[in-house]
Amino acid sequence: MKVTDAVVLSEVTAGYGRRTVLRGLSARLPRPGVTTVVGPNGSGKSTLLGVLTGIIRPAGGTVDLGGAGRIGYVAQRDAVSDALPITVREAVSMGRWASRGPWRRLTAYDRAVVETCMAALDLTPLAAHRLSTLSGGQRQRVLLAQGLAQEPDLLLLDEPMTGLDATAARQIAGVLDQERARGVTIVHVTHDPAAALRADHCLLLDGGRLLAEGPPATVLHRSDRPAG
Repeated sequence: MKVTDAVVLSEVTAGYGRRTVLRGLSARLPRPGVTTVVGPNGSGKSTLLGVLTGIIRPAGGTVDLGGAGRIGYVAQRDAVSDALPITVREAVSMGRWASRGPWRRLTAYDRAVVETCMAALDLTPLAAHRLSTLSGGQRQRVLLAQGLAQEPDLLLLDEPMTGLDATAARQIAGVLDQERARGVTIVHVTHDPAAALRADHCLLLDGGRLLAEGPPATVLHRSDRPAG
């Protein structure tokens, strides 16, 4: 499979209001492939995902998504309120809103996609359960299934395996491997060195700047070295 540039960021500066977070960041993310984004808290990792989703508009620089038509985003499970009175199936079905629009009746194809995504993450037995009753690992699987239901070309994930038990983490890692094999470009933020090492490419951020990018083993070795 030929590897081409999926995403090219050139001198991207971005933040929130008057607060600048990313400062002149330039990077190239391979397609297809998995890119992990590592760095200390506050280094700009989540802001970078916001720029890639289009939620955050850069104050400077450019973002070329390399022709990615559909973008899927998987938030941290804590970002979903327990007050939402929805079932697992309803939560995954929301992933189809990207193509159908919110609250429109799903087609037979939409329903088939939802069922396939739930089955891939062993969620079918939980389909009628309220999201608020699930464990952390189950909820994270639901959010990933929702992201997959968007049938994305570019899948963005914010710390998808943080706090999960080994079984749930392996299951999610396996699904991401399958998506990569299908040609999906994946970018995920992580604090887990083992997860970062499984990727094809790695970005190391600190203070909103790119300190290193390249093979994960090389980048993680750089992150272990003392500053200066």
